[in-house]
Amino acid sequence: MPTPHNAAKKGEIAKTVLMPGDPLRAKFIAENFLEDIKEFNTVRNMLGFTGTYKGKEISVMGSGMGMPSIGIYSHELYHEYDVDRIIRIGSAGGMTPDLKLKDLVIAMGASTDSNYLSQLHLPGTYAPLASPDLMFKAVNIANELGIKTRVGNVLSSDIFYNFDPSVTKKWADMGILCVEMESAALYVNAAYAHKEALSMLSISDHLLTGEELDADARQTEFRNMMKVALELA
Repeated sequence: MPTPHNAAKKGEIAKTVLMPGDPLRAKFIAENFLEDIKEFNTVRNMLGFTGTYKGKEISVMGSGMGMPSIGIYSHELYHEYDVDRIIRIGSAGGMTPDLKLKDLVIAMGASTDSNYLSQLHLPGTYAPLASPDLMFKAVNIANELGIKTRVGNVLSSDIFYNFDPSVTKKWADMGILCVEMESAALYVNAAYAHKEALSMLSISDHLLTGEELDADARQTEFRNMMKVALELA
């Protein structure tokens, strides 16, 4: 039944959900890539749609910004709506010189500076990881489509405007490819629910060069990521 954040009824959300941060990107994907779409959520303007792609039922829904937000929506999708897999399709800031704007990164793992993982009360440090089957399939699909990918560790940060500029280099020195704000919480929620999750990230700005895409480009120009995600779903 509906939750405080999602008006959908059971059965209105597909087993696979594509999840961009921006609800307008969810709307763009639904209107441009899916057929027979039905809007299942408008609560808090966190738009959600279900439709078909090549005959397969897929849902797409915004997650909002940050781990608290995706933590709520992904938890409800897994536990209240029986969703089996969530594929995050988001933007990220590049942290290595060889990444360019619009490059596709597949997050094998998600390091974090967040306190989100503390709720697990584990006697050590948990490493949030992608679901291997989804990750390998995504890489194979990208290769078949001729889309270059980078696979590796990303940073899920609670901080967008960091007061300490040295932080970027410290994470980059440990092999972190890019920074975003959601993947670690998604991976933790998937592991806890024994479900699947994968984050695919398009580089929207670069912390080293200062290059960035504008808001409209972030919403519509990540087509390579969308192609891989739709085929994966």
